Amino acid sequence: MCSEVHKIGTKTKFVILMHPKEFKKVKNGTGHLTHLSLENSELFVGVDFTKHKRVNEIIDLYDSYILYPSKDAINISKSIPESQKKMAIFLIDSTWSCSLKMLRESKNLQTLKQMSFDAVKLSEFKIKRQPSEQCLSTIESVLSVLELLAKHNKEKIKASDFEEFLNPFRKMIKYQQKIISNPLSNAVRFKKRRERLE
Repeated sequence: MCSEVHKIGTKTKFVILMHPKEFKKVKNGTGHLTHLSLENSELFVGVDFTKHKRVNEIIDLYDSYILYPSKDAINISKSIPESQKKMAIFLIDSTWSCSLKMLRESKNLQTLKQMSFDAVKLSEFKIKRQPSEQCLSTIESVLSVLELLAKHNKEKIKASDFEEFLNPFRKMIKYQQKIISNPLSNAVRFKKRRERLE
């Protein structure tokens, strides 16, 4: 998937907080692809980030938000808050239930202003069942955020960058659909490969 990655430079810092289960499960998940696609991003793995040195440094240095839908969240589809500092947006990369646990255990994340947007697109994540059709993967959510930041003149991003941002995600879905459609053929191929390695 790496050959499909199209890096975007942003003034906004994106911080991806990945649950260990997500990290162990797959190395080409949407959190990893998002990190690879954003020059100004950092990725950390864990559950409780309360005493995480770098996370706390970013919170202190930036006007920091966490992308999390709630009744108190700032809806950036309508407006973007003004600040003298540069903005950092934290993203939780996990299942919904694990995300709740990460937010509950990370006392520093609880202090962040929450951010949301109006979901106007349906997820292209056809191989994974989402809690509702408005739910988006990490990389799709970031694309929506980038489009809104550009709309509010907080970022200058070319239209072609937006168009290519989901390329690795779409390539991953096509690959996995191919595996799913012909599991026997792929099982034989992986078995032969294992035998060669042994």
